[in-house]
Amino acid sequence: MIDSLTHQAWTLIDNGRAADALGLTTATALSPQAPANLLMAHAAALKALGRHDEALTFNRRAVTRAPGDRFAWYNLAATLGDLSLNAKAEEAARKTIALGLDVPEVRLVLGKALQGLHRYDEAEQTFEVALAVRPTDAVVHLELAQLRWMRTGRIDAALARLDAVIARQPTATSLHLIRSTVLTFAGDRAGADATLERALAHAPDDLMVRIAAARSAGAQDDPERMLRHAREVHRRASGAGEARAVLCEALLANGEFDAAAGVAEDMVAATPDDQYALVLRNTAWRIMDDPRGELFRDYATLVRTDKLDTPEGWPNLDAFLDALRERLLKMHDLETHPLHQSLRGGTQVPSLDRSQDPLVRAFFESARKSVARYIAALGPGQDPIRRRQTQGFAFAGGWSVRLKSEGFHADHVHPRGWISSAFYLDLPGRFDDEATRAGWLQFGRPGCRTEPVLEAEHFVKPERGMLALFPSCLWHGTRPFSDDGHRLTVAFDVVPR
Repeated sequence: MIDSLTHQAWTLIDNGRAADALGLTTATALSPQAPANLLMAHAAALKALGRHDEALTFNRRAVTRAPGDRFAWYNLAATLGDLSLNAKAEEAARKTIALGLDVPEVRLVLGKALQGLHRYDEAEQTFEVALAVRPTDAVVHLELAQLRWMRTGRIDAALARLDAVIARQPTATSLHLIRSTVLTFAGDRAGADATLERALAHAPDDLMVRIAAARSAGAQDDPERMLRHAREVHRRASGAGEARAVLCEALLANGEFDAAAGVAEDMVAATPDDQYALVLRNTAWRIMDDPRGELFRDYATLVRTDKLDTPEGWPNLDAFLDALRERLLKMHDLETHPLHQSLRGGTQVPSLDRSQDPLVRAFFESARKSVARYIAALGPGQDPIRRRQTQGFAFAGGWSVRLKSEGFHADHVHPRGWISSAFYLDLPGRFDDEATRAGWLQFGRPGCRTEPVLEAEHFVKPERGMLALFPSCLWHGTRPFSDDGHRLTVAFDVVPR
């Protein structure tokens, strides 16, 4: 009976019906006698629904029920890794290997945990072990290439292992896609574009490559090619969110804003809380001068700044900020920015919202008060921002950025957020130039190509100890600054709870 229930649950999860799997397994999973296999399926359903903290409880119960089950230990390690509990993830991954499950998936979890513990040489070696077993594993290649890029800032170091495999297996399009990603974030857009077009020649039906090729064409000032690729993707997978997104971007790039608005409205109807769908729709509305978009351009109401409260136990805010600054700078031990992030010309420390460091926890406890004040000031409403208010909220990601001179954040949104932020901890030089607004936070300039070109509409001047809060669906970025020093910030997303 239990085996059949477990099998049904996994089938539902595999078919994208995690909520149904959760309903099927909940009663049995809550029983003290629930077997490990059922507990693992229940945890997997929770994870598929984004409820990783709850999943951890059931993964731990699974290893308690079956301490010799290598799959139970692997699932525990993976969940611990998802929660950035890196020391525990390393321990569980090594236990998995000791029990005989030494496969690339486990080595991936172990390598990411070691990276999170700043043990970079060991992390690289672990990824290499995984690739020795499975040379074309795209996920491991991405982690290894990213780590080597962040450690060195050198394209050749990042791509050496990847290019060697591509040379032997030129039809491995997923590896071409990773190569193009590295080149894009290293600033070689032409190289990235050429890589993607070669990959399409090998695999014209690969939609992920074609989506990337469409965006790359836009970055290369070729909106017509961008639209051709986007239309082909949409023709093949019209119901997919990413297919709609790239088509909408391409339509905006070609000045077809009426059509773009229609596609974006379909996206919002399908996923009302997708912040990227909202911003694409709002961008089209702005070009059309549609009054429905005015709500999202009310920057005086939506973008607010607050001075961080002095955390309990500290004599004043400056003393706390000095201590937090020193602690975070020690964590910034890489050379350059990660892939798939807005950051250019700096380093990033992820998962601070999961940190057990007392200074970091004190920051989030104080920031929580500012967020509560911001939500109260928004007031009630039924628009896409205010209607999400509940009795509480949770941090959903927190990170620190150290920007070097000429560094900046590309204009972007946070697709899975609700409220986003920027906290200024260390500011080099002067940030009071009203003409250039160097280093300032800006809002309204799209992170995708548009015709006509749209410029930023609102700016916030950084100040030490200031927390800026705003809806995640607003385009935002920063302007580069020139100074011998660095700019140190903390940021986080908030979601309703």
